[in-house]
Amino acid sequence: MNVLAKHVGARVIVVDMGVDHEFEPTDGLEIRKIGRGTRNMTKGPAMTRDEAERAVLAGIELVEKYRDCLDILGTGDMGIGNTTPSSAIVSVITGTDPEKVTGRGTGIDDRSLRNKVAVIKKAIEVNRPDPKDALDVLAKIGGFEIAGIAGLVIGAALYKIPVVVDGFISTAGALIAAEMNPLVKGYIIAAHQSVEIGHRKMLEHLEQIPLLDLNLRLGEGTGAALGISLVEAGVRILTEMATFADAGVAGKKDEEVKV
Repeated sequence: MNVLAKHVGARVIVVDMGVDHEFEPTDGLEIRKIGRGTRNMTKGPAMTRDEAERAVLAGIELVEKYRDCLDILGTGDMGIGNTTPSSAIVSVITGTDPEKVTGRGTGIDDRSLRNKVAVIKKAIEVNRPDPKDALDVLAKIGGFEIAGIAGLVIGAALYKIPVVVDGFISTAGALIAAEMNPLVKGYIIAAHQSVEIGHRKMLEHLEQIPLLDLNLRLGEGTGAALGISLVEAGVRILTEMATFADAGVAGKKDEEVKV
């Protein structure tokens, strides 16, 4: 991620949304910890509604803090086990059976995949999240990092900043943001198509066409960095490439145009 960020001229900011460790303040680290990990969603809500709200606000506040030096944002995540809540979120919001939107994450075997699906089904059964209330879904079966990304997407839209969304977990955050306010869709750019099977359903729900399809997994924002490079290339073409009118050939017949 750091290599690709340097390649596209982007600054990497790591955000602690809920790591089970107390970090010392350092440059490039934003400590926005809501709690030391979320709760077991198979036994009850992963977080309280208040915690979910604070996590979303943390993402919005980050955009507010850096907005004066931003022209585009990219999202990413670092987490263990967070494809599980992401699959649960897309299942509830789109009304799709968990088996059809749950993938292998870090590469689990068939037995572990069946257990993963069972965990998601149990979490949904225990918590009964309301698909019409995105914050309820987020609080009951989400994660702090997903909430932070949702806030980041909302903040980007608020300040009219395009946001290039990375893979499965980042898109879960974008999905929550779009359910909270559909207007954010106009500021989302889907970086790539993840190998996670639920990602396609997310992108369809968001009405997004991904820029890339490279079978990326465990990207941690690398897909977003690649997406930013394509967006910048597109902007350069729009603003720097000569048109026919600029070249003085507009309106001429084909045989009159000299190459």
